[in-house]
Amino acid sequence: MYDFSPSTEQKDLLRKATAFMNNYVYPNEKYMLPHRGIPENILKPLQEKVKELGMWAAHLPKEAGGTDMGFVSLGLLSEIIGRSPIAPYIFGSMAPDSGNSEILWHAATQEQKEKYLKPLVNGDIRSYFAMTEPEVSGSDPRMLRGKAELENGEWVINASKWFSTGASGAAFSIVMVVTDPSAPPHKRMSLFLVDSNTPGCEIIREVDVMGDHMVGGHCEVRFTNCRIPLENMLGNRGDGFKLAQLRLGPGRITHAMRWLGVAKRSLEILIEYASTSKKNGTPLSKDQTIQNFIADSMTEIQAARLLTLQAAWKMDQCDEARTDISMIKLYGAQMVNNVLDRAIQVLGMYGLSRDTPLEGLFREARAARIYDGPDEIHRMVIAKQAIKEYEEDQLLPFN
Repeated sequence: MYDFSPSTEQKDLLRKATAFMNNYVYPNEKYMLPHRGIPENILKPLQEKVKELGMWAAHLPKEAGGTDMGFVSLGLLSEIIGRSPIAPYIFGSMAPDSGNSEILWHAATQEQKEKYLKPLVNGDIRSYFAMTEPEVSGSDPRMLRGKAELENGEWVINASKWFSTGASGAAFSIVMVVTDPSAPPHKRMSLFLVDSNTPGCEIIREVDVMGDHMVGGHCEVRFTNCRIPLENMLGNRGDGFKLAQLRLGPGRITHAMRWLGVAKRSLEILIEYASTSKKNGTPLSKDQTIQNFIADSMTEIQAARLLTLQAAWKMDQCDEARTDISMIKLYGAQMVNNVLDRAIQVLGMYGLSRDTPLEGLFREARAARIYDGPDEIHRMVIAKQAIKEYEEDQLLPFN
C-alpha cells in the first residue's frame, strides 16, 4: 500500500513554512522590483529567520549547508514556497543557484567548494549557468559551439551565451563549452568556473523577456579569449553533459511543486472572487461554467501533485525516475498555465490588473513550458521509454 500521509516531521515543517509565508513573505511582496527581487535590507533579515527555523537550502544535504530533508519533503516545502515569487530567494532555494550548488556539491574540489559553494549556499553571492547559445537549439546541448582550448597552461574560452538567468550581479558562472570536438556527443563538453570579473567575460545585455521575477535578469554573455586557470575546470574533462544533468532532476521536482503553489493560490483567488461577486444578484460561484473551471482546476492540480510526489518518492528510493520527471515537467507546466488562465478569465480585466498577483504569475508561468526542456522534448522522452519497455516486456510502464 502507498502511504500518502505526511510524517510528524513533515507536518511540523509545513506548519512552520505556512506561518512564515503568512507573517513575513506575502507582506513583503509589494517591495519586489522587476528582475531585482526585494531590497537587501528586507531580504537578508528574512533569510536569517529561515536559517534559524531550519528551513534554509532544503535541496542540499546538511554537510553542504542545507537541511537534508529528502525529495518528498523538499517537494512539500516547495509547494508552499512556490505560492510567492520572492519566497525561493528568502528560503535559499532559487534557481539557478540551487542547481549550481548541487553540481558544486557533487563535482567540485575542496578548494572550489570553499571559494564558490560555501558563500553561494550561505546566500552571500549569486551565480548563473551559461549554456544556451544564440546559434543553436537550446533544447539540445550536444550542439553547442562555444569552446575552451588549452593554451600555455590555461583554458581559453570563446563562446556566446544567452538567456543566462541571474547573470547580472552574479559573482561567478558555471560555463558549459566544448573541449573535445571529436569525442562522442555526450563527452564533448566540460564545465568551468568563471569569476564574473575575469577579463574577456562580458555581459552584453539583459534580454527583455516576458516576466519580472528572476533576479539578475536573463542575460546575453560573451566570453572572448577568456583565460582561466586549469584548476577552474569543474569535474573531469568531458563530463559537462553528465554533470549538467545533476541539476535537472531535483530542479524539476521543485519547479513542479512550486507550480502547484502558484496554481493553488490562483484557484483560491478565483474562488474568493466568484464567491463574493454577483451577477443579477447571484454569486458567480453558482454559475455552472465557473464551477466547471473550479472542478477542472482542482482535478488537474491533484493529478499533478500526485505525479510529482510519486517521482519524488522514487528519487528518495535512489531511482532516477527519468520518465516520471519528464511527465511532471510536461503535465505540471501545462497545469499551472491552465489554472492561471481560468482564474484570469473569471476575474476579467481585474485579473489582468496588478491589483492581484495573477497577471505577474501568468507572465512568468508561460516560460514553464520551455525552460528545463520544452514540452516536445519531454513528450519524446516519455514516448520512447514507453515503446522501449513495451518492446522488452510487452507491458506498459505503469508502476
